[in-house]
Amino acid sequence: MEWYVAYLLLGIVAGFLAGLFGVGGGLVLVPVLLLMFDAQHFAPEHIMHLALGTSMATILFTSLSSMRKHHQLGAVNWQVVRHITPGILLGTSIGALTASTIPATGLGIFFAMFVYFAATQMLVDKRPHASRQLPGVSGMTGFGTLTGWISSLVSIGGGTLVVPFLLWCNLPIRNAIGTASAIGFPIAVGGTLGYISVGAHIEGLPEMHIGYVFLPALFWIALATMLTAPFGARAAHSLNVGLLRKLFAGLLILLATKLLFKVLA
Repeated sequence: MEWYVAYLLLGIVAGFLAGLFGVGGGLVLVPVLLLMFDAQHFAPEHIMHLALGTSMATILFTSLSSMRKHHQLGAVNWQVVRHITPGILLGTSIGALTASTIPATGLGIFFAMFVYFAATQMLVDKRPHASRQLPGVSGMTGFGTLTGWISSLVSIGGGTLVVPFLLWCNLPIRNAIGTASAIGFPIAVGGTLGYISVGAHIEGLPEMHIGYVFLPALFWIALATMLTAPFGARAAHSLNVGLLRKLFAGLLILLATKLLFKVLA
């Protein structure tokens, strides 16, 4: 029961931060879940994959509420979502399959490097200049495949990659964020199904799991993030988010560094 409370608290924090900064909770969830699963003595060779799969499954729930809100505000470009979704689904499937073939150490290093990249992006806060128009269907499919692949490997909703791309393609910031939130749902669907599929016949996983998704953690974290993400979004309009963003980037760097030390040890 104490672990259920811990999952609930983690979801409260991750949901608020996701709403406040507009980033996927996976950047926080994965390293903390890794520590929690290790403390519960889950098989060391599986805890990284379990953390990624469980985190990806939580995005199913948080992305729905975010997508609905942005759609109500008219900020989602559904044509972009339709064109990019086939590539997203292909990329997430490939990403989950790739993750299943990489040892936990290599996967942890890759995740830590991506967190360093995301944290640096937040610290610099430099947006790309609009220099081109949206590509055609084939270009969107190609970018979607790459985005889905990386997002599945590091268990994120894709906003870190999609928003800069859409800004570069001349979409207003409001529409870029709203569209990225909608794209987070097919990323979560494809990534979750992928982690469930590749982990379906793995031995040594804890009880109450579906593939690489640990159900108790999913339930309590998803419940909490859906409740607290709107509060984070509301707080973003009243707090000094610029300073908080830099503090959050520092927290991500600390978490990534701790993860690196752990997997290398």
